[in-house]
Amino acid sequence: MRSLLFVPADDARKLARALASGADALILDLEDGVAPARKEHGRASLRDFIFSARQQKPGPRLFVRVNGLETDLCDADLNAIIFAGPDGIVLPKCRSGKDVQHLGAKLAVREAECGLPDGACAILPLVTETAASLFGLASYAGSSQRLVGMAWGVQDLAADLGAQSTRSADGALTAPFQLARTLTLVGARAAGVAPVDTVFASIGDEAGLRAECEAARRDGFSAKMAIHPGQIAVINEVFQASADR
Repeated sequence: MRSLLFVPADDARKLARALASGADALILDLEDGVAPARKEHGRASLRDFIFSARQQKPGPRLFVRVNGLETDLCDADLNAIIFAGPDGIVLPKCRSGKDVQHLGAKLAVREAECGLPDGACAILPLVTETAASLFGLASYAGSSQRLVGMAWGVQDLAADLGAQSTRSADGALTAPFQLARTLTLVGARAAGVAPVDTVFASIGDEAGLRAECEAARRDGFSAKMAIHPGQIAVINEVFQASADR
């Protein structure tokens, strides 16, 4: 995978547009992308979308970002969507490899109940969304055969740290976020899975996106997440060189 596009699970128009974006994978978002009052609607919409999207071949891989393990929403998310057969789960606010193991156990039970092959659903954790999570990045190696990558994020970590900004005046990441980026990269490589770079928030800045993709590829990342379909072409182009190796 080179590109992974976030799309809200409860927005039919955006889901349809994402399917035609050229992204290698879609991250169908039931967490921050869906308001609390619309969670159930988002689950139902997502079930229908996954079944329909399976008819498009070839199509993108379909990952679902569920609500965190520490919430009372995660089990409801999994119960609603696993039987539709998503390719993987994106786990937010993941603290360590133990959380991956915990999620893997939940998936194994549901796969058995739905008649799906054991291990069919992969796990892609977001591994830097709390301060405590930065101390767990060595724990993912050997945690689960479902683990396919490790991705890092900025905004939740910034909130947890109480940071006033994530970037300096020249646009470079400040030291705490450079640390999170680096630890994700080395943690993923140590675990033998794909390191996935965070989103680029300035949607209209193609030059800035390209520069950030090139820096990520240079340093060893193999893919990048996106928040807009217009970012996919650049991400795919830059990371294709790594995919071809």
